[in-house]
Amino acid sequence: MVEDQEGIEKMDMEQIVMDIIISAGDARGYAYEALRKSKEADSKEVEIQDLMEKANEAIGKAHAVQTSLLNQEASEGNVKVSVLFVHAQDHLMTAISEKNLITELIEMRQAINVLQKV
Repeated sequence: MVEDQEGIEKMDMEQIVMDIIISAGDARGYAYEALRKSKEADSKEVEIQDLMEKANEAIGKAHAVQTSLLNQEASEGNVKVSVLFVHAQDHLMTAISEKNLITELIEMRQAINVLQKV
C-alpha cells in the first residue's frame, strides 16, 4: 500500500511540475506575441495589453502552484525535490524575467512609434 501512495505522490508531483512548465511557456508565448504586435505599424495597444495580461495570468497560475508547494514544505517538510522540479523552477524564473524585459521593450517600442509619427 505504501508503494501505491508513493506512486500517486510521484504522479501528482510530475503533474504539478508539468503545470508549472506549461504555464511558464504560455506566459513566454503571450509576451513574445505582444512584442511582435508592438513592432507592427498598425498594432492596437489593446491587443498588446490583452496579451501581456494573459502572460501575467499564466505566470500567476504557475506561481500559485509553486507557492502551494513551498507552503507544503514549510508546514509538512516532506516535499521531494527532483531535477524536473528544479527545471520547472528555472522555466518559471526565466518566464518572469523575459516578461519583465518584454514589458520594457514594448514601452520603448511604443515611444518610438509615437516619435516616428511626428
